[in-house]
Amino acid sequence: MLEEAEMIGRRARRARLRLGMTQADLAAALGKTQGWVSKMERGHIELDRVGLLNLLASELHVHPNDLIGRPYNSSPAENQWQVSAAAIMREMRRYDLAPVFAGTPRPARQLWQETTRLHRLRDSAANMAIMQVLPDLFRETRALAEVATGHEREEAFAIYAVCCKFAHTSAHALGHPELVGMACERAAWAARQSGDPVMPAVADWMRVWDMWTTADWDDAIALSDRAIRSVQQEYDQGEPLAVRAWGTLQLRAAVSAARGGRNAEAKDRIKYARTAANRIAADASAPVYDRHSLTFSPGNVQIHAISVALEMHEQREALSINRRTSADVIDSLPNSRQGHHYMDLARAWLWDGNRDKALKQLERAENIAPQLVRNHPIARSTLRSIVYAERATTRETLRRMSDRFHLDG
Repeated sequence: MLEEAEMIGRRARRARLRLGMTQADLAAALGKTQGWVSKMERGHIELDRVGLLNLLASELHVHPNDLIGRPYNSSPAENQWQVSAAAIMREMRRYDLAPVFAGTPRPARQLWQETTRLHRLRDSAANMAIMQVLPDLFRETRALAEVATGHEREEAFAIYAVCCKFAHTSAHALGHPELVGMACERAAWAARQSGDPVMPAVADWMRVWDMWTTADWDDAIALSDRAIRSVQQEYDQGEPLAVRAWGTLQLRAAVSAARGGRNAEAKDRIKYARTAANRIAADASAPVYDRHSLTFSPGNVQIHAISVALEMHEQREALSINRRTSADVIDSLPNSRQGHHYMDLARAWLWDGNRDKALKQLERAENIAPQLVRNHPIARSTLRSIVYAERATTRETLRRMSDRFHLDG
């Protein structure tokens, strides 16, 4: 298992040497010491923050996945999602050609109902299953856009954009950067033709996520703000879907600011998002179907506040926020969000010096969202740190968990 950390260090070293960069130069770019770079390259330091991993990859001009060896080694059955990913990309590449679809596509209202299945799979963090559903849905939705007119055609493009979002989320979780990039581009293309005033902002929300890969924190904030302005009027009017998008974009900006060292702004963005979440919670009208699939609620704001605190190296603040957060609020979140939350708590307890609690939270995360957690670089880094600290007396629990993560493959 510990060989994975060494491999990450070796990949970083090879990338640095290809550029003719010294350890001292890389250290200066990262705001670290030469000793830190040396230890990282020997596998003695974990890249335990996404922001740090992305910054290192950006300075070495490689994709973060190239450093961490993602997608990770899995069983043949678990690797089948890559077949579906290839089929999705085939559909996306021929986005402006006549679709190959036998028969008559169903109307938009029925295709929207198909997306509810994707919502359930997303909430369960079943990203491999999402990949399997998407190719056929892409084909049929594109076929509807080809034959329909007026509002029905616009709705077909809206569904296509939402399918791109599901592909984008799953590709991020499983580690498929080419699909990530293509899904983002196609979402923006479809959003412009959807007639949905919020959908372009959703596509920008996806782009912000991609900007994190190259550590473009300032650009990510600028794009978030542009998207926020695009839905500001609808937000001011209290349009529920616009309020969701506005709040979610504030959370994107909060994470971007925290990773970019703009701590005060990060905290302000969390406050803005909390205001939007409170507006949703206070709305006594009938629930609105979240067709954009943006998981936004007071609970989601709370777990983002914890994540932002960790990005700012404030693990005690993260644990304090967690203590002030009702368990019911967390339990109401979908498994995908709970999985991220308990991963964050594992990091917080580890950094606070409590490996037992860190392992407990990581196990909880894995039990709730196994696909998500086993494929997440930060979860793997956290587990490696625990194992390394206890390598002389590694517990059976840790050995079994390492096997499930395929860390020694």
